[in-house]
Amino acid sequence: MLPWSSPLAGRIEHSTVHSELLRDNPLGDPHERPVYVYLPPGYDESGRNYPTVYVIQGYTGHVGMWFNRVPFRRPYPELADEVFAAGDTPAAIVVFVDAWTAYGGSQFLDSPATGRYHSYLCEEVVPWVDTHYRTLADRAHRAITGKSSGGYGAMITPMLRPDLFSALATHAGDALFDVCYPPDFPRLARILRDEYGGDYRAFLTDHGQRLHGTRDSDLDLIEIYGYAAAYSGNEDGTVSLPFDDTGALVPEVWARWLAWDPVRMAAEPRYAEALRSLSAIWIDAGRSDEYYLDLGATAFHRALTDAGVPDDRVHFELFDGRHGAIEYRYPLALTWLCHRIAAT
Repeated sequence: MLPWSSPLAGRIEHSTVHSELLRDNPLGDPHERPVYVYLPPGYDESGRNYPTVYVIQGYTGHVGMWFNRVPFRRPYPELADEVFAAGDTPAAIVVFVDAWTAYGGSQFLDSPATGRYHSYLCEEVVPWVDTHYRTLADRAHRAITGKSSGGYGAMITPMLRPDLFSALATHAGDALFDVCYPPDFPRLARILRDEYGGDYRAFLTDHGQRLHGTRDSDLDLIEIYGYAAAYSGNEDGTVSLPFDDTGALVPEVWARWLAWDPVRMAAEPRYAEALRSLSAIWIDAGRSDEYYLDLGATAFHRALTDAGVPDDRVHFELFDGRHGAIEYRYPLALTWLCHRIAAT
């Protein structure tokens, strides 16, 4: 296995989407966003149109990180290229989307505290891709996939916009909020008390004046704040936390978080109907996931059954592994999705 990049059978184009929806966003984040588009082997010669798979990232992810290389492993663009180079998987265009914020992520939702990232994906990126590339521009040939927070976005986006997406894959996506998030709240309350006098504003001020990661608590504190900005951001741009200074839940704020839990969303009639309309749903997670997202995957799978989604449209799997280093799962789901959104 080479420690450096190898030639692709297809090719990747690096472009920029100029977003009006993200212009003047609350955090002052860039409204010009990179988008990377993988074109499969034969795209330039064929003249035909292709299905599209949108790939979204976990918390702290931005598109440039897709090319990060660690020892003995290959980055996802190369793994995806290998899927299509073999010739036995229906070819597809793969779109790598950026939804970074100053808080490290957006959860791919519209929020008055971060910006309109769900609308950006659905109303700007999808039409941009369909305009610039030869796509099969309908829901039947469009899928979305992601891991962790990207897996969360992959679950909720087709529920919110079943007119755009007919298939999804979620790898250890955030779900079953009652289980995956609250275990951290008491620990974070202690960190805030001991390091910042219990004041998140003090942390944000301090964090903004130095390099991220120069204090051990940086990622833990900014991550939960980023989630709160997505799930419980207020119209004036402020953020309500789901726990108090003792780490106990704040019921009215926690209820706002739970409204965005894919497991609970799936039980609502409008979202259950959207899920039943999908042609393919891949769910997986490592059995030893540190954030209990294997339990979230199980609960989401069960919620699909309760919603009446036919079993033959769903792939559910728990594998030996933790939350990280599971990129080898992505091409498995990509192959499965491409067979189900291929042109007929």
